[in-house]
Amino acid sequence: MQGGRPERIRGRHVVFFNWRDTANPEGGGSERYVESMARGVVRHGGRATIFCAAHGEAPSEQTVDGVRYVREGDHVMVYLRGLWNLARRRFGKVDVVVDVQNGLPFFTRLGTRRPVVVLVHHVHREQWPIVFPGLMGTVGWFIERRLAPVLYRRSQYIAVSRATRNELVELGVGRERIAVVHNGTAPPPVTDARKSAYPSIVVVSRLVPHKQIEHAIDAVAALRSDHPDIRLTIVGSGWWEDDLRKHAADAGVGDVVSFEGFVTEARKHEVLAESWLMLLPSVKEGWGLVIGEAGSHRVPTIAYTSAGGTRESIAHLRSGLLVEDEAELISATRRLLEDAEERERLGTGALEMSHTFSWTHSQDSFAHVLSDVLAGQRVSVEDPDGP
Repeated sequence: MQGGRPERIRGRHVVFFNWRDTANPEGGGSERYVESMARGVVRHGGRATIFCAAHGEAPSEQTVDGVRYVREGDHVMVYLRGLWNLARRRFGKVDVVVDVQNGLPFFTRLGTRRPVVVLVHHVHREQWPIVFPGLMGTVGWFIERRLAPVLYRRSQYIAVSRATRNELVELGVGRERIAVVHNGTAPPPVTDARKSAYPSIVVVSRLVPHKQIEHAIDAVAALRSDHPDIRLTIVGSGWWEDDLRKHAADAGVGDVVSFEGFVTEARKHEVLAESWLMLLPSVKEGWGLVIGEAGSHRVPTIAYTSAGGTRESIAHLRSGLLVEDEAELISATRRLLEDAEERERLGTGALEMSHTFSWTHSQDSFAHVLSDVLAGQRVSVEDPDGP
């Protein structure tokens, strides 16, 4: 792979600014990516700190797997607290800042003269009006679309997929300073769970509007008359849960839709191992980490082509299916429930696809980019482990 030697980060302190961590009940795949990259910094001899919002599931400060966590503020104040702490050197000597832009950046460029790397999972163009309709969403999209590219015009970017890189280029970020470092897939924990005897569908997601879990519920409602024993298990938590429960009840499938909530890794993999297929109907996915996790249990995924990163994490017709709209989602779901041979063929492809991406390789690629940044270089490299 191109890039500088990761040995340059040995002894260096990298501080990640992210809105959540995986201990947070609303944490998800993007948080797992950040924490894996932080562990990679430690593995390469560096020091890593993650600053994120405080919550009731973890202390304000702790060290896990060599990574220091500092948690302050809520989902809004975390941005102000982060910038303030950086400016007053709360984290000690900092060599590189990784500013994780989940729609909004942390504006760390204003609080330090050290190199800043901007990590972007995906651009939130479609999500702003869904989650924050009106003025707030308009302001948020202005910051992401106009202000952030100007503020970080000299910074290195890291995107988790080629789709995200292309979206950033559309916002005016120079392609020559966007590196692509894909997500990895960890080997699944050992489980005794086996495929269910009944048609079983799983969704693993934060429960928020732009994940469009209603589409999975609608699919179950549309197929129930032909498959009366169908079941949908929703793994994850979020502030949209009550609305989803109401939607299931209104659709007449409240009795066959199960909300598991925030579960352990072991339980998540049990549910995946029991499932026939996974639906990922979200508006946008930078990558879709759960696709690889499902694949490790021979579970194919159906997702929207327009989500972006799904075009790279799913090999259409080989490891899963990419569809254009809700009608196609329902049709594809019916097809895989009723065609065991096709479902198993795609499941085998999903398993093979899950072996394509490793966290170790992603950590090494990330470390290479940080090394180049420390050497004063801007790089545009692409993770060679893509399909």
